[in-house]
Amino acid sequence: MIAGLGIDVVDIDRFGESLERTPGLRERLFTATERDLPLASLAARFAAKEALAKALGAPGTLHWVDVTVVRLESGQPVLHTEGSVAARIAELGIERLHLSLSHDAGIASAVVVAER
Repeated sequence: MIAGLGIDVVDIDRFGESLERTPGLRERLFTATERDLPLASLAARFAAKEALAKALGAPGTLHWVDVTVVRLESGQPVLHTEGSVAARIAELGIERLHLSLSHDAGIASAVVVAER
């Protein structure tokens, strides 16, 4: 059963400007394994984290670095969670997360489906 759905879109250029303008933002939003990725990939990962927060009811207690977007060998993106995000997932009884990422024409997007 679907317990939550989230979607987010990010303007890649504006996101890049925010990263340049705000010292430390990259470290607050991304895990060490994500930080050095190309800008479009970072924007898609930020969209994924926003979409996940929406799928989980957008509580203000989630920490961005408690979720990492990784790609399996097959290329499929998946969400690895810990800390505040894992606790919220357990609280809601979520058993599985589905993630789709895309970036084209200057926009990065993500959709997350949370299943019980």
